[in-house]
Amino acid sequence: MLSLRPILTGPTAGCLGKASRTLVAARIVFQPSSTPFPCPTSLLSNSLASNSGAFSDAHNVDPASEEGTAGEAVVPLRAVKGKSTRNSVRHFVDWKAVAVYGGDGGDGSLSLCSLYANEFAGPDGGDGGSGGHIILTANSAYRDLSHVKSRLIAARGGAGKKTKQEGKDAEHLVVQVPVGTVLRNMQGALVADLDREGVSFIAAKGGAGGKGNTYFKSSTRRKPEIAEIGGKGEVLEYTLELRTMADVGLIGFPNAGKSTLLTAISRARPKVAAYPFTTLNPHVGMVQYSDLTQLAVADLPGLLPGAHKNHGLGIAFLRHIQRCSLLLYVLDMGEEEPWRQLEQLKFELDAYKPGLSSRPSAVIANKMDLEESMGRLVQLEEVLGIDAKIIPISGKMGNNLAHLLTQIKHLHEDYVSGHK
Repeated sequence: MLSLRPILTGPTAGCLGKASRTLVAARIVFQPSSTPFPCPTSLLSNSLASNSGAFSDAHNVDPASEEGTAGEAVVPLRAVKGKSTRNSVRHFVDWKAVAVYGGDGGDGSLSLCSLYANEFAGPDGGDGGSGGHIILTANSAYRDLSHVKSRLIAARGGAGKKTKQEGKDAEHLVVQVPVGTVLRNMQGALVADLDREGVSFIAAKGGAGGKGNTYFKSSTRRKPEIAEIGGKGEVLEYTLELRTMADVGLIGFPNAGKSTLLTAISRARPKVAAYPFTTLNPHVGMVQYSDLTQLAVADLPGLLPGAHKNHGLGIAFLRHIQRCSLLLYVLDMGEEEPWRQLEQLKFELDAYKPGLSSRPSAVIANKMDLEESMGRLVQLEEVLGIDAKIIPISGKMGNNLAHLLTQIKHLHEDYVSGHK
């Protein structure tokens, strides 16, 4: 039975204590408030008064009322099991250049049969086996390209032998890739789009096996002393990229708190430190909901002014953004005039690809636990207007995360319904 419990608040909101390693169905619920969500200013003035008040309505809740609330509205969940401290941090790979080498064919055999009392037994050299292909297959069990090697080499076919024994055909090298993987050649032209489960593409063909001297026997050539060598396999280069990396992408300047936020809402463990460019590669965390759905949230590297000119991480950063369905602009409320950050972020997106900033989005006012953040939040609301979707949170203290994840769910549902 699904057990619902209140979320931990305070500095340990994003790092739960170590629990049993066995898989359990217990969940911790980001319990939404029973009252309508008021204006962000009044909400945060109450929630920031004390760390324990961020989700005060989620404490001491009767299980029966929890079940009723979960049946009425979808709420975000977090697993009870603590995060591992032994595994190394793995970043998300959504682009990779690979070189593929088809297997060479086996050589044909040059052999003349020697039988007792038959000096003209004739040739008996067998054919060589065919080399293996490199085959890429779409598989929904994979989410990124981190397991794909930069060099893919297929096996060579077996050589032919005497007594007309043919060489063994090499096994094909089948590489599983995520559904939605796009292959391009080094000139940027589209080669293949693996958009459905089970769709395969032969990236490099193996060479054919060479013919043994038996193949060249004829009425006029009774003892051919010639055989073929195996054909060479294809050698090609491709770039693999994912059409969609995540449902939601966190965009912001360096040190805006994106990694801290992803750590608080998912089991991802990106590096968190008090200096810019802590995140050099994207990290993806999964957010679970009570309706058994999940959303992938990506922590993207920080952006710098001039990114469309390849400043900072530049083009590599912007390439990650265009593979996210929804965009969340994370603003640092500890900086002066936070709305300037939003203007610069949208400018860089449109300079890289016109219309990229027009995707469904919301504004996250992060670091609301700072003293000066309340006044800047009021100014931000005045500049952006009442129609702007501004969600004030504190990723470090865990404040207002339930409302944030609920709004993300609604944005994604609107996006999916609009593209059906």
